[in-house]
Amino acid sequence: MLNSWVVMPTCLPTVLRRCHACASERFRANGKFRVNAHHKLLDAWLLMLCTACGDTAKLTVLERMNVRSVQPELLDRMHDNDPDLAAELLQDPLLRRHNRIALDWDDAWRLDTGGSDHLDREAIDVSVHFAAPIPVRPVRLIADGCGLSRARVERLITEGKLVSAVRLSGRLSDDFTFTLKR
Repeated sequence: MLNSWVVMPTCLPTVLRRCHACASERFRANGKFRVNAHHKLLDAWLLMLCTACGDTAKLTVLERMNVRSVQPELLDRMHDNDPDLAAELLQDPLLRRHNRIALDWDDAWRLDTGGSDHLDREAIDVSVHFAAPIPVRPVRLIADGCGLSRARVERLITEGKLVSAVRLSGRLSDDFTFTLKR
């Protein structure tokens, strides 16, 4: 029987960027936007707060865009401070590269295994689905989901008792499956 696990975000990730006020490197996006109009041109920013000093910084979302070229739904979502839009924008690699930021997903996601009835079986087949592109180490997911230590999961991989079509070292943010034989 195939078990389904889901990696789900619980909040917005921490933004890694140097604060100009206190030299901290961590910001928390709160889902608020600022939109500024210059005649027929728009600028829009996602606001974030430094976790150390509380100073505000801005991530550029739109820069000198013609008002008519911006989708009205997008503009409405920014005016409404839509937290889902903030999550979508933070996951956009072009926005991250343009603003020179990185994301820290520690403590911003959880693993839903659907219960612990799979823990007592000799062999389990698991399909892991990512609700958002959250980079996570598969060894950590498997350890958390099966109630094992990470070292034990590494030994199971070495012994050939934990197999997958994808490489289980490094980080993954795409769906994968694995089989565990105890």
